[in-house]
Amino acid sequence: MGEIVIWGRLNSHNVKKVVWLAEEMALPYIRRDVGGPFGMDTAYLAKNPNALIPTIDDGDLTLWESNAILRYLAAQYGGERWWNSDPATRALGDRWMDWHFTYADNQRPAFVSLVRKPEPERDAIVIEQAVGGCAALLAVLEEHLSGHDWLSGDDFGIGDIPMGCYIHTWFALPIERPPFPAIRRWYERLLARPPYRDFVAIPLT
Repeated sequence: MGEIVIWGRLNSHNVKKVVWLAEEMALPYIRRDVGGPFGMDTAYLAKNPNALIPTIDDGDLTLWESNAILRYLAAQYGGERWWNSDPATRALGDRWMDWHFTYADNQRPAFVSLVRKPEPERDAIVIEQAVGGCAALLAVLEEHLSGHDWLSGDDFGIGDIPMGCYIHTWFALPIERPPFPAIRRWYERLLARPPYRDFVAIPLT
């Protein structure tokens, strides 16, 4: 295989997903900053007309949508370790990959307010509502992780990656949080993985 190009800035949750998996799988890649302060030129928009990140180039393939990219990389290069041949086993992680979008929608207002906006522009009510919505959803995750170490089945897998990116933000935001001990233990297991520490659990910007 050649070198994969990952387009997107690393302070994006969705870009973190793809870089994290590429690191876990030791895939050869180069990342190019796009989006936010780096902008998007016409060449990039020709690759991704949604004007979103990430996008990857892998040979003749150009692919966008972060979870689709995770599934592609796992299926194309991961073998049985990353793309289980049993559809039911794959589906166990797949459901959490899709579930995380609902969580992300709830967390985003708090993240934008507390990280991307100056303090005078922050809306305390918006933040409180966002944190409450996150906590209600995380109660579902807490229940699952109380009986399982991972979201992907018996081992860490791509099903853990989307929520793994967002759970770092949950713990890094300056908010009051319910204890959620099972989620905390899962987060600590993720922190034990060097690619997570180096590319996901980084300061919020």
